[in-house]
Amino acid sequence: MTDTEVLIVGAGPTGLMLGIQLVRAGVRAVIVDRHAGPAMQSRALGVQARTLEIYARMGVIDSALALGTPATGGNLWADGRLLGKVPLGQAGARISPYPYILVLGQDDNEHIMGERLNGLGLAVQWNTELAALTQHGDHVQATIRNPDGSERMLTAAWVAGCDGSKSAVRELNGIGFPGAPYEHVFFVADVTMTGNMVPGEVNIYLWKKGFHLFFPMRGQDHWRLVGILPPELRDRSDVSFESVIPSVRVEAGETLAFKDCSWFSTYRIHHRRAAKFREGRCFLLGDAAHVHSPVGAQGMNTGLQDAYNLGWKLARVVQGRAAPALLDSYEAERFPVAERLLNTTDRGFRVIVADNPIAGLMRTQVLARFAALAMRSERVQALAFRTISQTAIEYRDGPLSREEHGVSRDGPRAGDRFPWLKLQLTADGPVEDLFERFDDTHWTLLLFRQDAPAMDALPAEAMEVIAVSQVPANETVLADAKIEQPAYYLLRPDGHVGLCGGVLDADAMRRYFAEQMHAAP
Repeated sequence: MTDTEVLIVGAGPTGLMLGIQLVRAGVRAVIVDRHAGPAMQSRALGVQARTLEIYARMGVIDSALALGTPATGGNLWADGRLLGKVPLGQAGARISPYPYILVLGQDDNEHIMGERLNGLGLAVQWNTELAALTQHGDHVQATIRNPDGSERMLTAAWVAGCDGSKSAVRELNGIGFPGAPYEHVFFVADVTMTGNMVPGEVNIYLWKKGFHLFFPMRGQDHWRLVGILPPELRDRSDVSFESVIPSVRVEAGETLAFKDCSWFSTYRIHHRRAAKFREGRCFLLGDAAHVHSPVGAQGMNTGLQDAYNLGWKLARVVQGRAAPALLDSYEAERFPVAERLLNTTDRGFRVIVADNPIAGLMRTQVLARFAALAMRSERVQALAFRTISQTAIEYRDGPLSREEHGVSRDGPRAGDRFPWLKLQLTADGPVEDLFERFDDTHWTLLLFRQDAPAMDALPAEAMEVIAVSQVPANETVLADAKIEQPAYYLLRPDGHVGLCGGVLDADAMRRYFAEQMHAAP
């Protein structure tokens, strides 16, 4: 017997996401955090479309939209001139129900998910830290330091390290965290200001020695400003927002008028990735596993997707519906995502912050103009949206992805996030948003141009079977999505395609659950 099935260390966005998903699946969990309470301010503030899709399934989307500010476009400036725009609303309109970046601080995300977790009956144990752990064959023995300094022993079947870049779970398991800090010093400020910024959208100012990002926030003339300190301020300990204003005005325009600054902070950025994401019964997620530059507002969202990927797998194993071998797929799927993200954000970051004069000229003249020109193409706009929104993340090479005969090579593939479609599911029914039908507590089997089999012919899994009607309105939608019929798609709880093929073969499904999913006999 264990005290808990899963011990979650860290109650930031990643840990809260994992806790919610586990409790929703009926898993016993304990969540501890060494801090006194939720974050009061935050540097992370961009919630991407894929995360919002997940929020909708978790039941927190309305709270997020009420608190956040949708930024439907990104504007590129150089030398004081507006050169181009990424129209997120237009580019993502057919890709996601949320074709924008929701500007919502990490603190607000934590508040929303913390309330959801409390509503499910699990409270965070604050001022409580992991002091030691020992792994055994079938459990982990953890030493927990309580708020009063006393210690207690806790046994858990599994441990999830969601405890940030200084992760105790990672360090106690001896997992390396190679990488280095960037030489630049960043600043972040909450300001009330007016200027030439395009309202309600992200504004990106490239300059010869770096960049400034302006994010629209709730409230009149309220902006979150992120940038790089000028070289002459980097080594000073008394930097204030007033000392930064001159450089901001030089690069972003003399018309800027600053009325108030409610928060200002400086920080350094690292680029690191854990040597592995799992050691025995312990897992690393979010900043405990990978940290990188702020390019593209990917960090917090990547950690949330780590938790979404691991949560349903842990639930199956804990409940005895799958062998522990299923958990190997977490690292197999998420490690390559983190590696690609680290490489691309690092390369992009180095391009936009290189200090030498030639790089500055390339950035403000060549790169900015080329990007502005490329963004006139709808195809490039869609590609940019898919990349930034994280809707393009796929696990095609992962161990849980299998394709049978009859799959279109141009349409959705095994490992892909199944596309957002609106279909008339029954011949006499209304057009429905398919994403609103998906339930991330079980599997979904989509059937096109074929009847649903008897349930006793399918594997013994919690599964909704949707046989999409063959009506003319659907044919155009499916053709646009390049779904050739007949076809079937077995969707994992996280919305990615696990198994797909032409005509459904119940034996193939049983083999899939036995071999890929390590289902219990």
